[in-house]
Parts: sequence; structure tokens; C-alpha cells
Amino acid sequence: MYRDHTKVVKIGDKVIGGGNPILIQSMTNVPTEDVARCVEQILKLEAAGCEIIRCTVPNIEAAKALKEIKKQIHIPLVADIHFDYKMAIAAMENGADKIRINPGNIGGRENVEAVVKVAKERNIPIRVGVNSGSLEKNLVEKYGGVTAQGIVESALDKVKMIKDCDYDNMVISIKSSDVLMCIKAHELLADKTPYPLHVGITESGTVLSGNIKSAVGLGIILHEGIGDTIRVSLTGDPAEEIKSAKLILKTLGLRKGGIEVVSCPTCGRTKIDLISLATQVENMVADIPLDIKVAVMGCAVNGPGEAKEADIGIAGGIGEGLLIKKGEIIKKVPEDQLLSALREELLNWK
Repeated sequence: MYRDHTKVVKIGDKVIGGGNPILIQSMTNVPTEDVARCVEQILKLEAAGCEIIRCTVPNIEAAKALKEIKKQIHIPLVADIHFDYKMAIAAMENGADKIRINPGNIGGRENVEAVVKVAKERNIPIRVGVNSGSLEKNLVEKYGGVTAQGIVESALDKVKMIKDCDYDNMVISIKSSDVLMCIKAHELLADKTPYPLHVGITESGTVLSGNIKSAVGLGIILHEGIGDTIRVSLTGDPAEEIKSAKLILKTLGLRKGGIEVVSCPTCGRTKIDLISLATQVENMVADIPLDIKVAVMGCAVNGPGEAKEADIGIAGGIGEGLLIKKGEIIKKVPEDQLLSALREELLNWK
């Protein structure tokens, strides 16, 4: 496992790398200088399970807002910087727990040194971020296009810029919207660097397409033992990113806890609104701290048998349903009481 041997990096009160648990990140999508809205969104993400949050810092107002935001949230805050090195310095001075920069686009060695000087004084980690969409022209020409090899060479070049300033408190992030290219790049990079890797499929798309691309790409990368923090990038509510990231980690056996809901795909035997019921169950169990599997089945004929692998389940019939525990029917209830009967069992789980 590559992640067992990466450098340990402290971000606020969180620790990544060196075999520590993989942490889930997200990013706010409201103006950072709007402190009230930004805090509101971060608190919502915290409740969903976000463990590190990133905010964009395009101007000095946003940098100064970090100080007020930090007072009201409970997870480490990463400042996202593009082009203006002064914003990176201002973000650190206002309490950023980590900064994300591309050392190649903040204006030369002198500016990189100025940023690193402040980071070193405050022991703030730098996330070196390289995106396939902004790969340098010389590397595109060298490799005959945008390639995994070019992305990795660019990232290692930027890491060297920081190391040449006598600083190695770093995290690396390389991203591409091309899933297979992204996987290949992470495989190449993991063999070449000891730094923790933040992984994600950038510009992956809407909730549907983004989830599929992220599940495939992150699933493979993480299964290969690569990755210390993750973000599922979606065009939509950032809270959806957290739900998806948690499910990816749990599916891979990389995270325990939380109720897993399984449901049948429906067929002609289904006599209840299973799609709505399964969604209601998923939402209903979100606040119940059990590590069990719940099955939602649409057929009272095969439901008990199909639910045997689950700890508890419900199966619908015509106007009524069955409550099933460890494969045995324990109760028959009216359809409109199925959800409440299930919740009652879960709240009194033994």
C-alpha cells in the first residue's frame, strides 16, 4: 500500500499520510467573502461528513474573510490560490490551515520563495496542484499531447520548486477529467514521490456522470493503495460529494460505520413505490450510528430470501409489507407504517 508509506502531514487538527485514514474533502461554491453563506455551507458539509474544506481566495476580501470563517467552523480550511502569490500569503496570515497553489503560475521563483517563507514560519502545508487542462506547452509538445507522463513530470517539477526553497511540507494533487489518464498518472506518480496524494477526477460532471466517473477512477486508484485524501468533484450541491465519497470508501472497505442500504432494482412483481421508499430509507438512516446493512425489497414473495444477507430489511406487498430480521419475518405492517416500523427497530437495535 503506497499510502502506508507516504509522508505524514498535519492539516489543522487532522493528520494525513503514513497510513492514517483517508479523509474526505469538498469545496465551497459560494463567494468566500460572503462569510455567513460560506459558514452556512461549511457547517452543512461538516454534518454530512466533510473532514477538510477548501475555499477559493481570488481577492484580499476573501483572504480576510478566512479569519471570520475559521472562528465558526470545526474542520481544517484550505485556501485555493491561482496566479496571485500575495493571496497565498494573505490566506496564511488569516488562518488558512493549508494552501493550494500551482507554483508554476504564481510568477517565478521569487514569488514562490515568498510564499514558502510564510508557510515555513507557520508550518503550513502546501498542496501542489497540477491540472491536465493547464499543462505546460513544452510538455504537451514533448509527449505529443496531454498525457499521464506529462502531468507527472509537471507535478514533480513543481514539487522541486518548493523543495529548492528548503521546504517539504507538501501534498500533491494531479487531476484530469480523463479517467484512464488520471488513473495512469497516479500510478506513475505514486512510484516517484513520498508525499501524500489528494485524489479526484476533475470536471467530472453532473451528479450522475460525475458519480460514475469518480466511482470508477477513484475506486481503481484507491484500490491500488494510492490516495490519502479524496474529493468527488460534482456540478451540484457539495453535500452530494460527501455522500458519494463516503460510499466509495465504504464500498472499498476503506471506511467503517454507517448504515448501508441495499435495494432491489424493481420488477413487474413490485406492488409498492419502491423507488420512493428506498430513497426515504436512505435519508432516514443517515443519522443512526449503526454499522449494519438494511435491505429494501419490493416483493413480499422473494423479499425475505433476498434480504438474508442484510441485518434487517423491509419487503413490500399490496398495501402492506414485511419487516425482516436476519432473514426471518418478524412483523407484518401496513404499507404506510413500514418506514416507521423500520426506524423503531433500528433505534432499538440489539
